[in-house]
Amino acid sequence: MVELRRDLHYYELKEQIEEFLYDEAELLDERRFSEWLDVLADDLVYFMPLRRNVKYGEHAARENTRVGKDISWFDEDKWTLAKRVEQLLTGEHWAEEPLSRVCHIVSNVQILDARPSARDAREVVVRSRFLIYQNRMETETNLMVGKRTDVLRKESGGWKLARREITLDQSVLLSKNLTVFF
Repeated sequence: MVELRRDLHYYELKEQIEEFLYDEAELLDERRFSEWLDVLADDLVYFMPLRRNVKYGEHAARENTRVGKDISWFDEDKWTLAKRVEQLLTGEHWAEEPLSRVCHIVSNVQILDARPSARDAREVVVRSRFLIYQNRMETETNLMVGKRTDVLRKESGGWKLARREITLDQSVLLSKNLTVFF
């Protein structure tokens, strides 16, 4: 991957990408799940590997499970996410009745690649960090922290999420369920 030139086009693109990610977080926090589905590409890959504690020197090869090969927290597409949304919107989802209060914080947005260029980007690879706060009932709270690597694609004049790989910075999930979207 060639480092992008940090010129005016790069910073204009970065602003667009940051606004997309912040708007997406707002859709999720406001429980506007149907609108959130609209910003997902039809061929979306949504993946969150399990993390393993491994010996020093084995991290690159063994720390995370692999998409399509190993068990994972999520290995989904747009259709399965739409089914999860449908279930949430019935009001009869046992783990989300009443609905959680969720706050997504997105930071450290970095453009890793822009194709064909920052000036005429049609597809962008973006890394970011996240902090998700979830509160259920009176006393259940969860904090989830990690990194995301996204592929955003320009379709019909707007950005769509085509791929998301979510890496939690923990090897044991401490929350009772995984009903939030990342």
